[in-house]
Order: sequence, then structure tokens, then C-alpha cells
Amino acid sequence: MNKSKQSSRRRSPSIRSDEIIDYRNISLLRRFVSEQGRISPRRMSRLTPKQQHSIAVAIKRARILALPPFSNNEN
Repeated sequence: MNKSKQSSRRRSPSIRSDEIIDYRNISLLRRFVSEQGRISPRRMSRLTPKQQHSIAVAIKRARILALPPFSNNEN
């Protein structure tokens, strides 16, 4: 049996190896927050489970310190 096309396709990582996941790195965290202010799921962000957990913790820490806005809509 042939494997499906998706399993044989190689995914490019969404975080470069030189980027550090930190709550102060707002430009990195913004890539994983939707317009409504929600953290994007792992299947959309193409992260490993460890990276996804680190991103979620960093976004929550940054929100508490009011570094990024909780939502991006300006009403």
C-alpha cells in the first residue's frame, strides 16, 4: 500500500533555530496569535508539542505584563 501524500511531505519549521521562545520576543509571539487574540493550535502553527507549550506559556506571561494587546481589533 502507498502512504498518503501528507505523511511523505516534509514540513518546514515555523520557528528558526536561532529564535528564542521568550515572553519578551513580541515579534515571534505575534505570529502565533490570531486576530481575535487566540493562540493558534499546533496543527496550524506546525510546532512540536514542546515548542507549542513554550509558546503558550510565553504568550500568557506577556499578556499578564501587558506587552501585547489581548486582542488585535481596535473597536
